[in-house]
Amino acid sequence: MQPNTLLTYAQTDEDLQQILDLQRKNLKANISEQTKREQGFVTVSHEWEQLQLMQSLTPQVVAKSEGKVVAYALAMLPQMGTLIPDLQPMFEIIDEVEWEGRYLRDCRYYVMGQICVDEAYRGQGLFDALYRKHSELYSADYELLVTEISTSNHRSQRAHERVGFRTIHTHVDHVDNWNIVAWDLR
Repeated sequence: MQPNTLLTYAQTDEDLQQILDLQRKNLKANISEQTKREQGFVTVSHEWEQLQLMQSLTPQVVAKSEGKVVAYALAMLPQMGTLIPDLQPMFEIIDEVEWEGRYLRDCRYYVMGQICVDEAYRGQGLFDALYRKHSELYSADYELLVTEISTSNHRSQRAHERVGFRTIHTHVDHVDNWNIVAWDLR
């Protein structure tokens, strides 16, 4: 991580707009096949109102360099499952997925709404640092962090495994084929 990069929380409308700009830049629909294979991608496009609501309920972790958001890791509470239509299939099945002999519905968990690092800042440890910040912030209240990763997003899958996530379920929906992964925060 570069010395002038700060891990913090989104605090202003400008921070939220920069998250949306970075998201748009890395959307699966907006990048080349080669970039998808080599660098990974994000699938879901959030609306301004959705991101504002997420921000109002949970702090959104960001990395900033020279005042600009260069990476983010968005948190979503399970009750926000109807907020984003493309995530509804995951939220419809997630409570029936098992983790170490228990259903997720019986665990204290929250969902990683999306994680993204600007291309110019990749390979500097920001991905892992964002998750460490999440652990610092949320581990007192939650035992698990759950998310889903497109099975074709090999870079993201490897990065999540490096942090400690394990695949606990695979499913197909109207958007893609997904691995549901969980990270034990305890």
